[in-house]
Amino acid sequence: MGLQLVQVNFKAADDAALGRFWAQALGWGQSSEGPGVTNLEPVGFDWPDPTALCIDLVTVPDPGTVKYRARIDLATTSAEQQAELVARLRDLGATTPAHATGDDTAWTVLADPEGNAFHVLDPREVYRDTGPIARVVVDCDDPRALARFWGEAVDWTVHEESDDHARLRSPKDVGPYLEFVRTPEERTVWNRVHLDVLPYQGDDQAAEVARLRTLGATPADVGQGDVSWQILADPEGNEFCVLSRAATPPPATD
Repeated sequence: MGLQLVQVNFKAADDAALGRFWAQALGWGQSSEGPGVTNLEPVGFDWPDPTALCIDLVTVPDPGTVKYRARIDLATTSAEQQAELVARLRDLGATTPAHATGDDTAWTVLADPEGNAFHVLDPREVYRDTGPIARVVVDCDDPRALARFWGEAVDWTVHEESDDHARLRSPKDVGPYLEFVRTPEERTVWNRVHLDVLPYQGDDQAAEVARLRTLGATPADVGQGDVSWQILADPEGNEFCVLSRAATPPPATD
């Protein structure tokens, strides 16, 4: 038994328009598995593979009512490339969010056209081979505890761990990192950005859900109705989806 961390899911007011922004931002292909859903992945990518965490965007009636507790951060290779990327993202429709700090930080805080905040990081050796997405960052109260849960859930390796920060990566040491940052705050609504996991070929979705519950996951209801995936929450209440292998996205195109 086991699970693959395969994609990041965004709730959107307009999945196709937001998908176009992120496809151009990342240089990825864009496709759709059905109305209200846009799938993004590197062109020619053989999904699923740990070398990339793909992005699904799903239209919901009121995405503004959900909380920004997770985000993606983008990698850069030089100060010049960072400045060029920030300028290009602004041309595509990115803005500076109201909560952004001043110019004393090494990274640039931006928001996509629907207000999802993300960082364009300064060049860092640790992210030199991650691809365009350096990391997925989740705010939490206890990074150590969440690192233990997610490390066992998807069998990712813990590379760094402290009371304030934990960093995990695929056991193949490829693709972006999953990082937990201590940011204590009251959580009152469900997340606008969440993670999706997939059983390995031959493994059973129901058995994996049962295993996750023994690790501390709990059932979650966000009004999903009758769907092929199972929605759970991690020990801090962050929702995530356990996908069915029967429901896989189509290949992305330019």
